[in-house]
Amino acid sequence: MEHEPRKPGSRPLALTLGEPAGIGPDITLLAWLNRDDLKLPPFYVLGDRGFLARRADMLGLNVALAEVDAAEAEAVFTKALPVVVTGEAASAKPGHPDPSSAPSALASIRRAVADVQAGRAGAVVTNPIAKSVLYSAGFRHPGHTEYLAELAASDGKAPQPVMMLWSPMLAVVPVTIHLALREAIAQLSTDLIVSTARIVARSLKTSFGLTRPRLALSGLNPHAGEDGSLGTEDKAIVAPAVELLRAEGIDARGPLPADTMFHEAARKTYDCAICMYHDQALIPIKTLAFDDGVNVTLGLPFIRTSPDHGTAFDIAGTGRANPASLVAALRLAARMAAARTS
Repeated sequence: MEHEPRKPGSRPLALTLGEPAGIGPDITLLAWLNRDDLKLPPFYVLGDRGFLARRADMLGLNVALAEVDAAEAEAVFTKALPVVVTGEAASAKPGHPDPSSAPSALASIRRAVADVQAGRAGAVVTNPIAKSVLYSAGFRHPGHTEYLAELAASDGKAPQPVMMLWSPMLAVVPVTIHLALREAIAQLSTDLIVSTARIVARSLKTSFGLTRPRLALSGLNPHAGEDGSLGTEDKAIVAPAVELLRAEGIDARGPLPADTMFHEAARKTYDCAICMYHDQALIPIKTLAFDDGVNVTLGLPFIRTSPDHGTAFDIAGTGRANPASLVAALRLAARMAAARTS
């Protein structure tokens, strides 16, 4: 008798290798070792089994590794870290990327996306990449988020990716992402704010289980422009976006002064803060939840989460890497996948 297809929320998570010379391999091994105590959902890592074995030996970690197909990952997860081989070997030493770094990192991402699109995985969880390393190999995207959007393109059209940084204390979304501040201000528009907020509101309903999400939109300028005396963008760009969102039935308010949006009492009044540029959003959440914040890409046809930190070349291979953010990313990915099937 044929088995019924499993729901997306019950499938293992596809975890990318990330930059081989960074702490991605370290925190992957540590997370699996503590899988029972942390009650982690089943996951498999896409990469090079031999490379992971060498890193485990270097760290003095007793990690069993099993080379498997994605369909076998859940069954072996309790006894061994499942590894789905990508065909790209990695040889980089901790802190020292080499010519194998970019091909192995990119192959891992591509295969993870293919697996979740084919229904072999419930979500994609990505370890940190080193964009400078990828750029040297011809990578043309500002970061993970934009590359994932290209991989998710349908009929030649890529979805609008929205970067959310999430923690139990605060969720934030920057409307403009990896841009110089001058360029971010130039690209900010009412349409971009509205389209971003729509994606956030929809995702908070479908993937976080919120019936009526509350959005707080920051102003661009100090004091949200002080009625135009500190800049006209808040009156001309942000306020019309809030009006359009409210007309659509979305619970949105703003523009609010960014300097008073993130204290404890203010955070209780909204579910997500939508900010106008990168640092306006990321500084508060990295201050509040540096170790366990999660990077979530909204707007894609699949779930993607990631630790909210970089490759940390300086501590890779030393045993000092903290897997807390990866653990949070794995848990959130499983939660979001389950919410989509409920």
